[in-house]
Amino acid sequence: MSIYVGNLSYDVTQQDISNIFAEYGGVKRVQLPTDRETGRMRGFGFVEMNTDAEEEAAIAALDGAEWMGRDLKVNKAKPREERAPGGGGRGGNRDGFSRRY
Repeated sequence: MSIYVGNLSYDVTQQDISNIFAEYGGVKRVQLPTDRETGRMRGFGFVEMNTDAEEEAAIAALDGAEWMGRDLKVNKAKPREERAPGGGGRGGNRDGFSRRY
């Protein structure tokens, strides 16, 4: 299982997150996704802990807690949804030219 941690400060580091969650048990892994274009942290992350009991304790203690000037959103991470193949969304003609008749 994994824990979703939202509303994070953009200045937070993996070590900061690890230190906070270590108060509730062993931290296996911390992931802080970054924006592909800017390299800036996206304001959320994921934490994996050693046991479900440790994760539950961390969620109970940290959800809604104020940290680094923000109210944290902490809950069980939802499984990643499969995306449909292709980049879609543009529509129009496949050759890239618009036609007027």
